[in-house]
Amino acid sequence: MKIIIAGAGEVGTHLAKMLSVEFHDITVIDNDEKNIKNMNTNLDLMTITGSATSFEVLKDAYVKKADLFIAVAHSEEANILASMIAKKLGAKKTIARVDNYEYIEPENIAHFTGLGIDYLIYPERIAAREVVNLLGYEISEVVDFSGGKLSLYVLKLDKNAPVINSTLMDVTKQNKDIEFRAVAITRNGKTIIPRGHDSFMVNDLVYVVTNKSGFDDVMKYSGKKKLDVKNVMIVGGSRIGKRTAKMLEGRFNIKLIEKDKDKSYKLADYLKNTMVVNGDGSNIDLLTEEGLPKMDTFIAVTGNSETNILSCVLAKKMGVKKTIAEIENIDYIDLGESMGIDTIINKKLITASRIYKYTMSSEVESMKCLTGSDTEVLEFIAREGSLITKGKLRNIEFPKNAIVGGYIRDHKGFIAKGDTHIEADDRVVVFAIPSAIKKLDNFFNQVF
Repeated sequence: MKIIIAGAGEVGTHLAKMLSVEFHDITVIDNDEKNIKNMNTNLDLMTITGSATSFEVLKDAYVKKADLFIAVAHSEEANILASMIAKKLGAKKTIARVDNYEYIEPENIAHFTGLGIDYLIYPERIAAREVVNLLGYEISEVVDFSGGKLSLYVLKLDKNAPVINSTLMDVTKQNKDIEFRAVAITRNGKTIIPRGHDSFMVNDLVYVVTNKSGFDDVMKYSGKKKLDVKNVMIVGGSRIGKRTAKMLEGRFNIKLIEKDKDKSYKLADYLKNTMVVNGDGSNIDLLTEEGLPKMDTFIAVTGNSETNILSCVLAKKMGVKKTIAEIENIDYIDLGESMGIDTIINKKLITASRIYKYTMSSEVESMKCLTGSDTEVLEFIAREGSLITKGKLRNIEFPKNAIVGGYIRDHKGFIAKGDTHIEADDRVVVFAIPSAIKKLDNFFNQVF
């Protein structure tokens, strides 16, 4: 597949890194020579220094042969224009990252399709939805499939978790009818796909696929519980903060703290049921005065990763049950987790996940790059005659660094087991390490 990425910032770099593993023909375009130099140093691909809105530059990149053109530069206008030009010059599919929520309203999307842009990505809305979904649970991350018929939960185990020192086999023996499957464990920065003899340990980050009937067992075995959330504090009136508050107001008591005075007034006009406070969210005295110790959930979404981390640590020390931080510096994610932050949001990973699925030849309904581990979870649609349908899971030599967590058939979610036989049109949830993605694509795409 020939792919052109316009923008060599963190999103473009992360995408290029993911895609280079698949041996795609990748060209990256960026105005900044430093970004291009970094790309050339770390990855084996073609680069062009120049503007992706230039006809000449796009022609030099052979855009007319591009299967996919991805515009993820910092400028929304540049992304839109570059995608329009790329389409006119022959690119088969175009994707543009945008910052304006109005653009992704259903009545407006058709206008962009008419302009030659096939898909719009608005990371802030996706991030806000993640925050809302995780609000009431002691869970680090959640990914829903087919409207929640199956879900992947990421949980950090503490010393009180009943499964500590138990093996996967032990848990299965205790209850043979459990409706969940542990598909991965991250320990000391390394992620493994566990087998029956592997044990659960304190501070493990455990990835579990379950259906609705298995959720209570997941919470019981992990020692987690549902949180009673009434009061929520959001620090940062960013696009994520604004959208999160809008989704939550009316259901909870929301207080939003924004440093910029003019932005505070605008937020107050827009958020009718949110108390907006003009002040510095990194000021301990202000946070205390505004009732931080009485909050059930604290959400830090300023534009500064360090501020978000430190304010969440402070909130935890003051007794807040749930902390959520936006950490855009990928190098800081492990630090944030080690300091006890419950949930970490990263727009770059969110954006990369949404775009990556369009590069696969098999039918991928959804995909998510998981925070804190170099792994993905995907929802495939099984094609009739494909390898995945050729026998029981234990007999089909499934890729080593991947595991089927569950499948959806006739609108019902089921947990996968060794004797499971995937059928055509099943929606199959797979957890995978990047090195297995190409083989997975073949498993679900090639028909025999």
